[in-house]
Amino acid sequence: MRVIVASTGEQLGVLKLSDALRKAQSLALDLVEVAPNAEPPVCRIVDFGKYRYTLAKQEKEKKHSTSKLKEVKFRVNIDQHDYVTKVRHAEEFLDKANKVRVALQFRGREMAHQDLGIALMQRVKADLSTMAQVEMEPKLVGKSISMTLSPLPANKRKRKFEPVDEEYVEDVESEDEDED
Repeated sequence: MRVIVASTGEQLGVLKLSDALRKAQSLALDLVEVAPNAEPPVCRIVDFGKYRYTLAKQEKEKKHSTSKLKEVKFRVNIDQHDYVTKVRHAEEFLDKANKVRVALQFRGREMAHQDLGIALMQRVKADLSTMAQVEMEPKLVGKSISMTLSPLPANKRKRKFEPVDEEYVEDVESEDEDED
């Protein structure tokens, strides 16, 4: 079996089981089989308690990756810049493997223009098609239209709207400092 000392990462090479156990005992550590199906099997010389703790920690981190449902709200008469900002936020949520509910709220006489709302939802659906698939088609319920999107697999996601890294802040010096 192939033996690795975990604390240093040093590979001791292929050893017999008895030699590997002796080496582990001389270091006051345990011999743990990490890849039994490999040829030859791979073992590590580690502190078994610490090894179990790190495995449990990794398992817990995997469980935290469950997706949450985030919501992005639109209005029928949304401006282009506001639209791009909200779609960019939706892309960020999808990029972090969260589901996104896109909600469009009608107010007052806007209900007379439901076709504009449906057109806006189709536009959002088209703009986010490279990041998500539609889980629930746009549906009118009361005075709102909602649609649920779930993220595509990480290797198939492609952002359409680039994220803004930093806000532009102009550095202005006062005129008093220039006169000195």
